[in-house]
This record gives sequence, C-alpha cells and structure tokens, in this order.
Amino acid sequence: MPNSPSSGMGTTQQWRPECIPYRQRTTTDWAAWSSEVYGDPKVCPQPETYWGNVNPFGPRSCYDEGKRVGEALMYGYREQHGTDIRIARIFNTYGPRMAASDGRVVSSFIASALSGQPIQVTGDGSATRSFQYVSDCANGLYRLMNSNYAKGPVNIGNDNENTILQLAEMVAELVASTTSQQPKVSIKFLPSPVDDPTTRRPDNSLALRELGWKPIVSLEQGLRHTIRWHIEEMSRGGHRVARL
Repeated sequence: MPNSPSSGMGTTQQWRPECIPYRQRTTTDWAAWSSEVYGDPKVCPQPETYWGNVNPFGPRSCYDEGKRVGEALMYGYREQHGTDIRIARIFNTYGPRMAASDGRVVSSFIASALSGQPIQVTGDGSATRSFQYVSDCANGLYRLMNSNYAKGPVNIGNDNENTILQLAEMVAELVASTTSQQPKVSIKFLPSPVDDPTTRRPDNSLALRELGWKPIVSLEQGLRHTIRWHIEEMSRGGHRVARL
C-alpha cells in the first residue's frame, strides 16, 4: 500500500530546505492529483468546494488519502513559502498508450474484448464514472498551468457520466464492429471491491469560467481511437491482458 507515502514524499522531496529559495524565485508548482479526493461522494456532480466522503481506515484509504495529503502539503507550502501553485483534480482518463495489463478499466475492457475473453465488471455495473479522452485532459492541464488561477484545485474531467455496464457494452460493441468479431464478447460480473465509489462526475463550472476549458471528445470517439491503437499494439506483439 505505497500510495499515501509516495504521494506525500514526492511532494515533500521537491520542497527540501535547500530547494526552497530556488523554487520561490523561479517556478510555478503544479500537482496533478485525482478525483479520488472525493472518495465515494454523496454530492453529484462534485464541485471543488465539496470535501468528499472518504473512509480513512480501509483497503482503499491509502489511495484516497494519498491524494488528499498531497493537496494539503501544497496548501501548506503556499501559505508558508508563498508558492505559486496549480492543482488539477483529474477524473478518469484514457487513451492510446495505456498498457493493456495495467488493470485500468478502459484498457482492461478493450484488451479482454480483443482477446475474445469476457469483459469482467465488478459489482452489478451500476457504478458510474466520467471518462475523458487524453487529449482533453492534456488541454485542460495546459490551460491550468498557463492560467493565473491559483486559489485552489480545479476539476479536469468529462462531465458525461456513464455506468460501468454501459462502458462494457460499448467496448464489446465497438470491438466487434471494428474487428468483425462475431459474436461480441460476453460480460462477466465479479464481486464489488470494498469501498469502491458508486459515482464520479465532475462539476466543470470552475474550469469553464477560469480556463475557458471543457472536454470535446465523446466517449465513443475516444474509444474508437483507443481500440485502434490496441489493435496496432497487438500486431506488434506488445499486448498482455490484465488478470483480475
């Protein structure tokens, strides 16, 4: 469970005492954290002012709290040293060059479907996520880093919410139509992990107002790009399926 220490240590390392004078003079510090700070939210969509709903003592706590401690450290450095900071709360992001074996939901679903294996969905598939394509995410981060907004975190995510079952069905259908694979793969349901969030959707009002940013790539369009990349990767022999 390395997430909490790595998030905190990574932030503190860049602010070692010998680095502070240099960083104060020359840099704007930015941190790409995560929508995991919201935990299993009771407010939807989630604005940056929402404090979240996190279990601090459980199997997911190191992951959620690791993101929260990173933000707390950035706040502390700003208050103590006058740091110019930018903080992005990135929601589920996907796209080409995500390893098929990394266990993330989009790449895992695509890899399973391309291999002719059932797509494995944890729980009953009703949990929701908001998936943003990597180019939208990169554009949002670029705009944030080059903006003057330093008051606090900014959500960077797609506000179009889908259930995990909808994602699985879309992947199965797109893989089947792209590869002429018939019949399309089935969907297999597995037990839901403890404390797995039931919903996740950003309120993008702040990003739109301060950065002039909003996502433009639809889930279907992004999945088509990603599936094509995975097919090309398979042809190069670089494709391994994650086992859940």
